[in-house]
Amino acid sequence: MAETPAQTTYSVPPVERALKLLHYIGEGQRARNLSTVSRDLGINRTTLIRLIHTLVAHRMIEEIDDGAGYRLGAGLVSLGAQAIQGRDIAQVCQPILRKLCEETGMSAHLGVLDGRDVIYLGREAPNSHLVSNVRTGSRLPAHASSIGRAILAEYTETQLRQIFSDDALSQATDKTPQTVEAILGQAHHDKAEGFAWSEGNFEAGIGSCAAAVFDHTGQVVGGINVSGPEARFSDRDPALIDAVTSAAHEASRAMGYTPR
Repeated sequence: MAETPAQTTYSVPPVERALKLLHYIGEGQRARNLSTVSRDLGINRTTLIRLIHTLVAHRMIEEIDDGAGYRLGAGLVSLGAQAIQGRDIAQVCQPILRKLCEETGMSAHLGVLDGRDVIYLGREAPNSHLVSNVRTGSRLPAHASSIGRAILAEYTETQLRQIFSDDALSQATDKTPQTVEAILGQAHHDKAEGFAWSEGNFEAGIGSCAAAVFDHTGQVVGGINVSGPEARFSDRDPALIDAVTSAAHEASRAMGYTPR
């Protein structure tokens, strides 16, 4: 990504070199051969040696036994953990929902799974009378709502069977799955798609598209969607799908998730 003039003006070269080295080691390079590292990163060998000693002293990296090179250190792991603990999903996602709402002209929501329901933690609505009735704090059945479906798609069959016992399942419309097997089939389909698409599945006349949000451990922690008039969803607009999945990816990255 190209730097902006402001970034170039205020950047600190020694810090940039240290960060380049940390990323290099974090990507699996052991930095065993300093001449190779110097060439790969464009850092003077003497400067590189000083950087390594400084980072080792601050426990940002640590030496591997038998001269096998370096790896990220406990100090950096601790720093990362502190950063992650300060990430609240609702706070992280609110500006993302706002941008998604502006981009699509539809209501955007954040929800998390609670038992067999989805609780909505965030909402941004356009200045229009054609907006979703779902409010922050609303609770909807997960298997019937698009956010719930996006989250459930990331669960294993065993987990889904534990969540949905043989008890009667609530039915929002005639499109709502009524058995555990139907929920499993829906989850398998949504997982393959990479998003959950609804054309009046939860409420007649209302369409929706949702995608899952992951945390730094790779676990699904919520979902983001947009919803609006069903007519907007009749042609499975690729731009709309891209807007929702991109917003979910942005939220996941903000939560510390790194795709593998």
